[in-house]
Amino acid sequence: QVQLVESGGGLVQAGGSLRLSCAASGRTFNRYDMGWFRQASGKEREFVAAISWISATYYADSVKGRFIISRDNVKNTVYLQMHSLKPEDTAVYYCAVPLSRGRLPVEINEYRYWGQGTQVTVSS
Repeated sequence: QVQLVESGGGLVQAGGSLRLSCAASGRTFNRYDMGWFRQASGKEREFVAAISWISATYYADSVKGRFIISRDNVKNTVYLQMHSLKPEDTAVYYCAVPLSRGRLPVEINEYRYWGQGTQVTVSS
């Protein structure tokens, strides 16, 4: 069982930056791939970024060049640094652990554990 707790969301103006954190329980965090998803009001949850246990990364086209995913295996935490935020980035952001390691999946059903989410609101 893995527990995930997101933090760092808030209200920011367009063009601003935020850093989200996801703290994970468990002593084997350094063996997990990790992903970030987001869900805007009235829309389906969508993939944002993923990082492998050896820190390979993959991004959705919509955030490539603006968002950076990273991890700190000592702190059992994965981060999502978001720059040049746009109103369309407004959503609840979730971190998640995939069912298996090594593929960095983008489909929701490929993920097993989820956090409770943190709200990001970008004003225009």
